Amino acid sequence: MKLQATQVDITTLGVDAIVNAANAQLSPGGGVDGAINQVAGPELARAMRALGGCPTGEARITPGFDLPAKYVIHAVGPIWRGGNHGEPELLACAYRSALILAREHECHSVAFPAISTGVYGYPLEDATRVAVETVRAFTPESGSVALIHFACFGEEALNAYRQTGVAATGIILS
Repeated sequence: MKLQATQVDITTLGVDAIVNAANAQLSPGGGVDGAINQVAGPELARAMRALGGCPTGEARITPGFDLPAKYVIHAVGPIWRGGNHGEPELLACAYRSALILAREHECHSVAFPAISTGVYGYPLEDATRVAVETVRAFTPESGSVALIHFACFGEEALNAYRQTGVAATGIILS
């Protein structure tokens, strides 16, 4: 499995699945979730509502609708409460759940945002370390998943992935 990080708008990537940093109600919100919902169109919000929510640490899948990606995997990461309330384990579970869904739907390429690092307040460096460690540990059972793309919103996120040893490139313009 190849891991790469790029400063890019996740909604522009032509991968098999993009991961949405979703909330437990699976209702359209702001940040990555808002951007994904805006590009995917109103059908995505309807599909998310039909799922009936998703517990923290788990993921659900919908079609990508008007996105270039075939699927959207909605992963619910934890809200940061200081790091002593199971946040690393819950974040790892969210990534693992997303990867399992990607494998079950025979996705070859998956793009992740930095889950929980926006309004949920998870420290970026800690979150990227958990993400990369979880993805690397999943590699032996990855099945069809051959490419993991960490879609970075800005230079700070890109640098955090560089520090984990992930091959990081500059901005990709679509």
